[in-house]
Formats: sequence, structure tokens, C-alpha cells
Amino acid sequence: MGAPKSSSSAWPELPIAAWQPTRDTLTLWLQVVGKVRIARTPLLKHWWNAPLYLTARGLTTSLMPAEPGRSFAIDFDFIDHRLDVTTTTGQVGRMELAPKSVADFYTEFSELLDKLDLTTEIWPVPVELPEWIPFLEDNVNKSYDAEAVTTFWRMLVEAERVLDIFRARFVGKSSPVHFFWGALDLATTRFTGATAPPHPGGAPNCGPHVMHEAYSHEVSSAGFWPGGEGEGIFYSYAYPEPPGFRTASPGPNAARWDDALGEFVLPYAAVRTASDPDAVLLDFLQKTYEAAAIGGNWDRASLERTGDLP
Repeated sequence: MGAPKSSSSAWPELPIAAWQPTRDTLTLWLQVVGKVRIARTPLLKHWWNAPLYLTARGLTTSLMPAEPGRSFAIDFDFIDHRLDVTTTTGQVGRMELAPKSVADFYTEFSELLDKLDLTTEIWPVPVELPEWIPFLEDNVNKSYDAEAVTTFWRMLVEAERVLDIFRARFVGKSSPVHFFWGALDLATTRFTGATAPPHPGGAPNCGPHVMHEAYSHEVSSAGFWPGGEGEGIFYSYAYPEPPGFRTASPGPNAARWDDALGEFVLPYAAVRTASDPDAVLLDFLQKTYEAAAIGGNWDRASLERTGDLP
């Protein structure tokens, strides 16, 4: 299947080492806001009510109910670097995104919600992190490099664009391209429709019920994560892992199986510096999905789109 050509200049460079303190602080800020979305919305399959979504300026919760006749959204603006809370009744509250501790962010954000009559009780503790401090006690993480955050958002914009192309090739059940604030990754997931064995869990500070809901059915999932080394990685995994999966070819020469992560990985830098980044990333996504589908005996004839997109 064809895809539009892309210029490597569209894919920005951002070494993790250059922005890790900001990345770690931003992760915790996003968790605070993401927990509001969980508290305000009904549970959707696989926690699809939890993620944030990309916008033309940053990230959003999308619309959430406050009470009958009134809803609201929380938006991170990574161009003007502010957080906006907007209600359907015309109220707007704002706070600046600038260097401040997680404790200060949490307090200021909570006061902003209170002023708008949107007080929301959340569990004020980070999740999915091996080391964590309750939000109100965290005066350690307090970095905010505005330029780095904007660059990271632009990385997500490019990654989502290609993930959407990949997603369009599948006519079975698949998730939107979600931004999961727990680990700061952008992902899309394909499903066979078959149930999966209970997930063994293992995510730090994350109860087994979370993983059981997320992986209740067989999946092939792929996305981008600003972790590891270099500039982050694209990844692909299957649950349950089918026979022969990890020994299959993942496509591009730079791609490999990572035993520690339990998934295929492709360095972001290898995509960014390629003459055709879209083609390299799509090759990785397609080859690793095929490894899951073939090994897992997916009904590919009914799940995949054949021929060119209309």
C-alpha cells in the first residue's frame, strides 16, 4: 500500500538527555490532568477513556461531563505554554506552563478547577513509574524547557500522522491513536476479536486490574515512546506473544527485538535521519504486525484492507 513521501526535516531532533528533567516533570503534570479524565468519564473498553489526544497546539482531554448541561475540556497549549480549562457555558480558566514543582502545579491546577466549580477528586499518586512521590510532596521534579516541550509535541504530530496511515490499513477493531500519560507514549492497537489469557501484570505502581482490562483481548500494538536511549523509540509488541514472534524480521535494518522490553524497537533517530522516514516507519509497523498476525493465526482476510485506499 502506498503512502505519501515525507521529508526528514519534518521530524525534529530531541535527544532524551537534553530534556529528561523536563520530560519527567511533564509526565507527572500530564498524569494529574489525565486522572481528572478518568474520574470524570465512564470506563471504556481497554481504558480508552483515559488517554489524551493531540491538537493543533498540544494535547487535550477532549470534552468531559461536569453535570447535566455543562461539560469541560482541559488543554495543554505547547505553543504559548499554558493550560486552559474551558467549559461549555463559556467559562475559561488558565495557568502558565513554566518551571514549577509538581506540588505547585497540582495545587495551582486544583485551585483553578475549584474556581470553575469543577472540583474533581483523584488519587494523587503517580502510576506506571518505578520511583514516585505523591503529587503534593513532589518538590523534586520542577523543570520546564518550553522549546523542548514544543519539539516533543511536534515529534508526536509526525508519529501520529504515520500511525494513522498504518491504522487505515486495518478494518477490524482498532484503537484511535492514543496518548497514554502513564508512560508518555503514543500508541494504536489492533485486535483479533478473541479474548486473551489474564495479563500477568508487572507495570510499576499499577494494579493488576488495570492490565487485565487493557489486555482482555488479543492485540498487536505499536507506538512511540520518548524513553530508553538516544531520542526515544518506536515499538511493537503482541499479547499474548505468538510462537516465533520475537525471531521474525522487524523490517528496517535498525529495528531489533529488545529482551528487556519484550518488544520490537526502532530508534526514532533511525526514522528521523532516513531519506524517507514514513516508508521506514511503515515498514517496521507492517512487518511487526504481520509477525503477530501470522504467528497468532489472525483472520487477515477479514481484518485487513486490500488494495489502495479510496
